[in-house]
Amino acid sequence: MSKRGEVLVAIMNNQLDMVLARDQHWYRIPVKSVEAMLKDRWPPKWLAFYQTKVFGDEKHAVHHIAEVEGIRQAYRRELFPDQPRDEKSERLYWQLRLGPLQQLPRPIASRRLRRIVFIPTTRAKLDAAVEVNDLFDESPLEEKLWTEFKRLHVSAERQEFVQLGAKLHSLDFAIYCTQGGLNVETDGDSWHADPKRIPEDNARDNALETAGWSLLRFNGRQINEQMQSYCLPTIQREVGNLGGIVEAGKPLPKLVNLNMQQKTLFDSLDDEGEN
Repeated sequence: MSKRGEVLVAIMNNQLDMVLARDQHWYRIPVKSVEAMLKDRWPPKWLAFYQTKVFGDEKHAVHHIAEVEGIRQAYRRELFPDQPRDEKSERLYWQLRLGPLQQLPRPIASRRLRRIVFIPTTRAKLDAAVEVNDLFDESPLEEKLWTEFKRLHVSAERQEFVQLGAKLHSLDFAIYCTQGGLNVETDGDSWHADPKRIPEDNARDNALETAGWSLLRFNGRQINEQMQSYCLPTIQREVGNLGGIVEAGKPLPKLVNLNMQQKTLFDSLDDEGEN
């Protein structure tokens, strides 16, 4: 049985890291990134790599996977002893020792050329994925709605990040329409039953709405029992109210700071950038 987080899809955003993974068989992830975002899905058994625009014809897709053969903590100065000492030298990383890079039978591409950092997933999902959104492994409710979106050919992005001021918000599903964005949330019954979360949810929803996002929330009973009678018709009506979906490759609606600061969550893009 596949285990959540047994595969970690990580960013490959420069040629140096590709050389290190391919020829020296290691990759690094900041310790603070793991503590903040991956602690319940760590360590992975495999690493897969999402390649960015610097890789030309292979950009915006996952092409390779490698087995994780060992893991240790190391300072940057230990990983790169020939580089000049500066404040970055004392950053602490997990160094993952890798087996040989293996080419996937087919690339797993992003339709909207997303900027992605980490996606914890399962080996079964990786093997079956057609596109990047198939990789996410967040909740059964989200998976049920994603299955319906695929069946109906609804172009949605899962776990999309939106930066609004100092806050970074994760959207279960982002559907880009000609007159704005639609955020669809699948709320587990226990998650939002906590009264302490109500002010947080209200503040988040208000911030998104003022930035041009419409919001639809569906609970577990609605997803499990009223998918066809209520959830999907409601989504379709709201998509119609917003002028229809903007297909991949077309200009997106003007929304505040679409997915521009995702890298600040992880700190794994600040060493070499995409140059």
